[in-house]
Amino acid sequence: MRVLPEAPASLRTTLEASLSAPRSPANVWAARQWLNDMEPRLARFVKDPALRVALLRRVYHEAQLARLPPELVLAVIQVESAFQQEAVSSAGAVGLMQIMPFWIRELGLPADDLKDAWRNLRYGCTILAHYLAIEEGDFTRALARYNGSLGKTWYPEKVMSAWQRHWRSPVTGSPW
Repeated sequence: MRVLPEAPASLRTTLEASLSAPRSPANVWAARQWLNDMEPRLARFVKDPALRVALLRRVYHEAQLARLPPELVLAVIQVESAFQQEAVSSAGAVGLMQIMPFWIRELGLPADDLKDAWRNLRYGCTILAHYLAIEEGDFTRALARYNGSLGKTWYPEKVMSAWQRHWRSPVTGSPW
């Protein structure tokens, strides 16, 4: 069994800071506009309208808490699991954002179920925000860390391509 290093203090700080952020009326309006923009785009992946809206609301909420572009989160989910919350990779990564189970020891509670879409989004957004902070805003390096392929660009290019082609929103803007 491989021994993992202690979770960096900055990871817990990222999680705690994201949970305490208030929502302004402008943020509520932006969320509604974003939801109206993204809902038809997600229809090809999530057929059930109620589930689609609930998923988008949760993605937006978790992305905002972690200070991530919600479109980036959608692109990661598209690449990682094609929006299949029960997905499990050959490496053992689980759920929408393909979280490795060792993260439960680092961030959560033993009872956490990574196939629970909402829990999975919380983990994935927190981890991605942490890597983005470590990489000082460099999306390519943060995404490579998220995927475990630091030093390679194939995964970040895939996510950025999905972000640009499918999820770019005039409501929240674009990083380009």
